[in-house]
Amino acid sequence: MIFFFTALLAMGVGLYVTPLTARAARDLGIVAKPDGVLRVQEKPVPYLGGVAIYLAMLASLAVAADFNASLLGLLLGATLMLMVGLIDDFGVMTPKMKLLGQLIASVALIKGGVVMDLEIFKAVRWPADLPLLSWGLSVLWLVGVANAFNFLDIEDGLCGGVAAGCLPALIAVALLNGRMDAAIFSVALLGATMAFLAFNAPFPSAKIYLGDAGSLFLGMCLPALAMIGSYSEKNDLAAVCPVIILGVPCFELGVTMAARWRRGIPVWQGSPDHIAKRLQRAGWPKRTVIFLHWGTSLVLGGLAVLIMRLDIEMAMGAVATLALTAIVFALLLLRINVDAPGKGAQEEIHEP
Repeated sequence: MIFFFTALLAMGVGLYVTPLTARAARDLGIVAKPDGVLRVQEKPVPYLGGVAIYLAMLASLAVAADFNASLLGLLLGATLMLMVGLIDDFGVMTPKMKLLGQLIASVALIKGGVVMDLEIFKAVRWPADLPLLSWGLSVLWLVGVANAFNFLDIEDGLCGGVAAGCLPALIAVALLNGRMDAAIFSVALLGATMAFLAFNAPFPSAKIYLGDAGSLFLGMCLPALAMIGSYSEKNDLAAVCPVIILGVPCFELGVTMAARWRRGIPVWQGSPDHIAKRLQRAGWPKRTVIFLHWGTSLVLGGLAVLIMRLDIEMAMGAVATLALTAIVFALLLLRINVDAPGKGAQEEIHEP
């Protein structure tokens, strides 16, 4: 009952504050203007959608949650990342400054107890009690996935929809581990994101964008939630389930970076190398591409929860099949020709 109330409250607040943040963004001039390359909407669209999600989630948690150190650490790290993205939306932050801000937000999460458990090392008999290694991998995971979600923010409803598709699996994992704090945080975030999608989904087009504040905020929350709890009670290989749950953003990051490296351009420079752009170049309708991303996120989340319950032999087969499918799909995507990025199409790592 508490989960239903939390989600409903987050959705209600989100539906109310999202139009207000859109109006504020227009008044402040925080808008995405068409450039004919990556931003091809008909008119300027306001940013600050991430602020609306944050406010709706925070209001819901303030009423429904019992705060502990872990929950406060999550909120602190997520808030810092939101601020980093918000400053970047104003156009005054360099890529190096943004990376520094992301590192600081990651440290805040680690100090709050959100640290990678290194369960996978148990399967190969490596020591799993190495704090510095655990902290380093935690920072790499958090910053990497945050930028993966930033890369995804290139189409109406894409980044927010993928986040919403991943969250049910994270809620299930939290409940299986008895982590009510992570579960209620995830439920509040899901409700707030669904409310935002009512204004961001391509029906017919988005009325507000996430902005860097939103994509980085979601990109910090989800990998942090994925690190809370254990996955390998039934089999050690299930320790890879966080990567499977967040498989769509991780795959996006890998394919886009590989394409840009191959073309000899910086990974932070805007280009039509994203999976969504490549599929559209191959003839897929825009909405079909977006729905494919949403559906794949839901399916991968369900498969990850299933793999957690399998024996080791079946888990190995499932993970191997997923890995092979990802490799084949990546190679096919990289064969699709895309136009060179337009002059000045700087991404800062963000589009649309």
